[in-house]
Amino acid sequence: MDHVSLKTVKKVVQEYERAVIFRLGRLMQGGAKGPGIFFILPCIDAYARVDLRTRTYDVPPQEVLTKDSVTVSVDAVVYYRVSNATVSIANVENAHHSTRLLAQTTLRNTMGTRHLHEILSERMTISGSMQLSLDEATEAWGIKVERVEIKDVRLPVQLQRAMAAEAEAAREARAKVIAAEGEQKASRALREASEVIGDSPAALQLRYLQTLNTISAEKNSTIVFPLPIDILTYFMKSKEAFVPNA
Repeated sequence: MDHVSLKTVKKVVQEYERAVIFRLGRLMQGGAKGPGIFFILPCIDAYARVDLRTRTYDVPPQEVLTKDSVTVSVDAVVYYRVSNATVSIANVENAHHSTRLLAQTTLRNTMGTRHLHEILSERMTISGSMQLSLDEATEAWGIKVERVEIKDVRLPVQLQRAMAAEAEAAREARAKVIAAEGEQKASRALREASEVIGDSPAALQLRYLQTLNTISAEKNSTIVFPLPIDILTYFMKSKEAFVPNA
């Protein structure tokens, strides 16, 4: 009688890999093997290599109707890895394909519950919400979703033009308000200055001389200007003071 000799076969998996072994169709106890050397029995054992490194998936642009009925195109990137090699093989046919399909549907569902202004201004919050939702759903597949990032939000051309026109109108309105406030402050300052000058004739004459000095410095030409009445009155009073009484 011939004796059947079962010789083990040596296999090696890398540091970032694990081997899930099935013996006669049943999972071997002890979980996934590796890293390093493990042994299998030919014709009895079958094994699958599982890569534990983080993978990146670019979610294709998804046409989404927002909560306020605006159609936008949104794409994202998902970072995920296998956290449980045995579960990722035994519980789902293709863990990576399933995770990618779920990422697409989750992106559409999440954006459909948001208003346009939220999508444009709260990307970090939406990304975090998507990451939690995906991670919870893929836990049963042995997948850990580490991060989700919204890459781009594309708006219809007509909507882009309308938003640009609205932003321009808002900037013009702010500029007019600022200009009006500046004029108001300037007029208030001029009124206060006029009150001060009005209370002091000497200050009025000094301001008059300063203006003449500025004009003469800017233009090299002959300037004819009237002599203030107050100055004439001052000289006339001074002359009367020096004339002796007859």
